[in-house]
Amino acid sequence: MDQRERRALEAEHRPEAIRRRLSAPQRAETVPDAILGGIDGCVTTFAVVSGAFGAGFSATVALVLGFANLLADGFSMAVSNYESIQAQREHIQGVRERENHHIDAVPEGEREEIREIFRRKGLAGETLEQVVAAITEDREVWIETMLTEEHGLQRMGLSPLRSALTTFLAFLVVGAMPLLPYTLATLSLTQQFLASLAMAGVMFLGIGMLKSLVYGQPVVKSGLRTLLMGGAAAGLAFLTGHLAQTLFGVAA
Repeated sequence: MDQRERRALEAEHRPEAIRRRLSAPQRAETVPDAILGGIDGCVTTFAVVSGAFGAGFSATVALVLGFANLLADGFSMAVSNYESIQAQREHIQGVRERENHHIDAVPEGEREEIREIFRRKGLAGETLEQVVAAITEDREVWIETMLTEEHGLQRMGLSPLRSALTTFLAFLVVGAMPLLPYTLATLSLTQQFLASLAMAGVMFLGIGMLKSLVYGQPVVKSGLRTLLMGGAAAGLAFLTGHLAQTLFGVAA
């Protein structure tokens, strides 16, 4: 670590900086939703394109199937993401209400739970009792501690609507990219497919590299891993379409 990094790190850990950072409202994290939506959108549409090409369908059929799947699957995924996060919020609220009731019904039992939680963290004696007293003195702190320490729940940063919209938009934008070459009538069907393949590869690689920058992972490794995953899905769709054409005589 050089001197510049050390000074920046020290500045971030000054008391006023820590207070400012911890007091700031925690925003919903949208990057995972965007990555999920982008990858799934690109996989969905390019899988349709690959399956259509493997079956010998025309560019028009590939476009119709691609955009139909893009809108339907994108909406379905957004709704599923919304419902999933909403269910998490409702579950957390239910646990919160149950803990609040337990504090009213058996306060000593709930204090003992706090005591055991921090005993397992290595506290003992007078220090342990001071921590228990400080936490159970404030009801909100008491409940929040039970949520995180006993149940492993975190209620901050959960926004169903934001997650759903982010997923849907990423799904549409990235998923539309492999379909664009099929709008170019000057290209042959094979050229359109190869251009779509290249576009999908760029999208998969770019999403993987973006993910690595956000989460501090190796850039090339993350990009190639995402590229291989998307390529495997497209290859499976292509083989399925080709097999269907061979077995059932699907016509273009």
